Amino acid sequence: MSGKFVGILIVASALIAGAFLYYVQIYGFYSTISPNPGADVELVSLDTGRSETIIYSDFHAIDADSSPIRYRACFTTTLANSELAATFVSLENMTPRNGPGWFDCFDAKAIGAALLAGTAQTYLGTKNVSYGVDRVVAVLDDGRGFVWHELNECGEKAYDGTVVGEECPPLDTAKSID
Repeated sequence: MSGKFVGILIVASALIAGAFLYYVQIYGFYSTISPNPGADVELVSLDTGRSETIIYSDFHAIDADSSPIRYRACFTTTLANSELAATFVSLENMTPRNGPGWFDCFDAKAIGAALLAGTAQTYLGTKNVSYGVDRVVAVLDDGRGFVWHELNECGEKAYDGTVVGEECPPLDTAKSID
């Protein structure tokens, strides 16, 4: 074997491995979520502390089994933020997580800019949708809505190795996404 052949083989192998890793991270683990009419978009009620479905349409979502924070969804609603804020738990200082570029309806930069500009509001969708992970819902003033998962305090402690303590629920009582 000549050194040229070995060099070409190494470079070709690296390119194939790189392309495979890119595909797996961007496309491979994600799957489209089938809409479940009347149950896809929920917010936590100020009165009951339980998640309640809101009026929505045009629901699109993706998720991946590889991580509890890969969930992204988009929808529209006819409810105004003033109505939602009076009825449901609002969240402050939330920043949406980037989604894959091919999921066109979810633009984290645009959502974040709307939150900073005050033309959107975030709400708690479901507490502990998976252990240490809350579902966050953002609604823009024009009625477009977005959903993503965010680590809560218990999740941050669990994933960084800190002792979670008594204020966190036991692992077996956390709600499952399945």
